[in-house]
Amino acid sequence: MNIRVRAATLIASLLQQRGSLKSLLPEALDGCEPRDRPLLRQLCYGTLRDLYRLDSIAGKLLKRPFREQDQDLRALLLIGLYQLRSLRIPAHAAVSETVDGAELLSKEWAGKLINAVLRRYQREQDKIESGLANDEAFRWNHPDWLIEKLKHNWPDHWQAILAANDNQAPLTLRVNKRLLTREEALQQLSDAGIAATPGEFSAEAITLAEARDTSEIPGFAEGRFSVQDEAAQLANLLLNAEKGDRVLDACAAPGGKLCHLLEANPSLGEVVAVEMEPVRVERTRDNLERLKLSHECVLHLGDASAGDWWDGKPFDRILVDAPCSGTGVIRRNPDIKLLRRNEEILALANLQLSILSNLWRMLKPGGRLVYATCSVFPQENERIMQRFVKLHADAQAEPVPLACGIERPFGRQLFPVDGGHDGFFYAILTKQPDAGTDK
Repeated sequence: MNIRVRAATLIASLLQQRGSLKSLLPEALDGCEPRDRPLLRQLCYGTLRDLYRLDSIAGKLLKRPFREQDQDLRALLLIGLYQLRSLRIPAHAAVSETVDGAELLSKEWAGKLINAVLRRYQREQDKIESGLANDEAFRWNHPDWLIEKLKHNWPDHWQAILAANDNQAPLTLRVNKRLLTREEALQQLSDAGIAATPGEFSAEAITLAEARDTSEIPGFAEGRFSVQDEAAQLANLLLNAEKGDRVLDACAAPGGKLCHLLEANPSLGEVVAVEMEPVRVERTRDNLERLKLSHECVLHLGDASAGDWWDGKPFDRILVDAPCSGTGVIRRNPDIKLLRRNEEILALANLQLSILSNLWRMLKPGGRLVYATCSVFPQENERIMQRFVKLHADAQAEPVPLACGIERPFGRQLFPVDGGHDGFFYAILTKQPDAGTDK
């Protein structure tokens, strides 16, 4: 199949709110020749990353929008505009292959339309884009609701957040310190011709100068490295688990923080992980097996907001990696801009509070709970902490000892950083002994 058609079919599904990039792309890649996979990935990620900007351009060039049943053509046109605007593919090849895609979609009538639109954009690109300078969607490349919510929540930071979301995230690795030091890891990468630098905030982080497939990273298959953003690596530091501790990782998939915890703390007591989606449990198990850590934890299929999986024994440490909007990792998952809805945030916040309340009873007096999300919305973060502490007399919010991000009344907010870590939120709660019952 024409690579543009394959990409258009995938993006059309997302435009119609069916699936996600992570769920649909693997099958699309499996159907490609290996030599075509990088282009397919680039077309999908790049077009989705620039979706609102490209849609604004298309709106200027079309007399009327595509019908609902023609979202594949809409996606195909956006892919064509993305190629002309952002890739080094020769313009004639980009246009020709995109126009041919209409016939392969059995919509030959659209070929002339797509050709005319792309040719006009070629001729008048500067004029067209300058005419969109005051268009909010073109300028900020995000849905209106997200722009307005960020303006309200972060009046001093919203523009930087939006700009960072449009940049490609770096590839950051976590070094398995059971197998080698970070210095040894950097040397091994250098010997293999892979430029990399140590992370600034996590002692196990290494950021590559250029992203590459993990199959090209020496030692990855043997478990020396895992892919994990530097912000996510900070969970282990904040959890501060000690020898013999009984630890729970709730909402554990895909297992990055769980594996880091086990790598860094070989003398822990029992480690328990819970995840409610069977497919994600399997992915977590795969990561544990690659790192030869399966025997060091108990992995449950279960709901963190329920207790049927719990054996009644309290935990010294609990990590709550709560389900969230994902608005701190848009640059890694650009379809979030398209798929997420403002009205979903309240439901997520209620779920987060429910999970916290359920797990709190499982924490020992004197124990520590670390709450984490990859969201930049206070509604899912500091306000959850504020609500929870108000409801629980034995909950004490602690300072979050990190050098990155900004301190908040409850927790610490990290924003996505160009060339650095993702957007993240962390808070620490300790359970006070003899504090009385909940309010």
